[in-house]
This record gives sequence, structure tokens and C-alpha cells, in this order.
Amino acid sequence: MATMEAANTEEVQLRHVEKDVLIPKMMREKAKERCAEKVEAFNHCCKESGFFMVFKCREENAALKECLTIHYNDPSFFEECKQEYIREKLEYERTGIPAKNRKQKLPTSM
Repeated sequence: MATMEAANTEEVQLRHVEKDVLIPKMMREKAKERCAEKVEAFNHCCKESGFFMVFKCREENAALKECLTIHYNDPSFFEECKQEYIREKLEYERTGIPAKNRKQKLPTSM
């Protein structure tokens, strides 16, 4: 008999919505962090260009899309996000506290 503690991330069965929606959402968020420099350059260009951003920011937009696409198409990046998702899921099942709330509940002073 396997106990809850013995369950490793390889044994977890993921639902369709987790594989096709939730993990890709995590990938998008993490890819934006990894492409932060390009996100910032594109945002800056858009603010500076106003209405003409479609024409003026093509280069920044292309660089951002290229950076994000590299991560989206990387099988090891998908696997990394999947494993993190599973760890958060198992922790939620164990504690009942969602990951975003766990991170916020750390004491600010002792």
C-alpha cells in the first residue's frame, strides 16, 4: 500500500484541463518572467508610441514573441512546469491552502 507521502510526482494522474489549460497558464507566466527584459522593452515602446505602436514596436514585439515561443516549445520547460504544478497540487491536497495563499501567509516579522 502506498501512502500519501510515498506518492511521487510521476504517479499523479493529470486531468485534461490541467494538462491543456492550467500547466500552459503556468508556462506563460514563467516565460514572461524569463523574458522580462523583452516584455519591458515592448511595454516601454508601446507607452512611448501610443497609437502608432503597431508600426513602431514591430521589432520589440517580434523579439518578445520569439523569446516566449522558445519557452513554449521547450519540452523540458513544460516538464519543469508540470512537476511544479504537481508539487503545488499535492501540497494543496495535503494542507488545503492554495499555493498563492501559502506564499502570502509567511510572517512579516517575529
